[in-house]
Amino acid sequence: MEQPNRFQKLVAQAKQNVTEISPADARKEAEEKGAVLIDVREESDWSEDHAKGAQHLSRGVIELEIEEQIPDVKKPIICYCGGGSRSALVAESLQKMGYENVRSMAGGLRAWKEAGLPTAES
Repeated sequence: MEQPNRFQKLVAQAKQNVTEISPADARKEAEEKGAVLIDVREESDWSEDHAKGAQHLSRGVIELEIEEQIPDVKKPIICYCGGGSRSALVAESLQKMGYENVRSMAGGLRAWKEAGLPTAES
């Protein structure tokens, strides 16, 4: 069996420090509790398609822009990416910044689509 590379090790460590949420639960929390879905993928991926109702803040800028976009550190935030790795890293980073209710969507947009949940295009 192949050894995990450094990125995979970093993601595994982050996932120990964050809570993951299923796509169905993420959608329910966004609709019923006002949780903010944040797509952390690149702009080109976002433009192609994304979870309906999501906001875009790519992994490269989210730490710079999050306070302006979501000043309330208690606001529920659910991050997602393509498969669940980058969103775990972002969720951990936001927690370190003081955000108290951040989760990562397990399986990312791939799992969202597999669950038959709605997407949108920019």
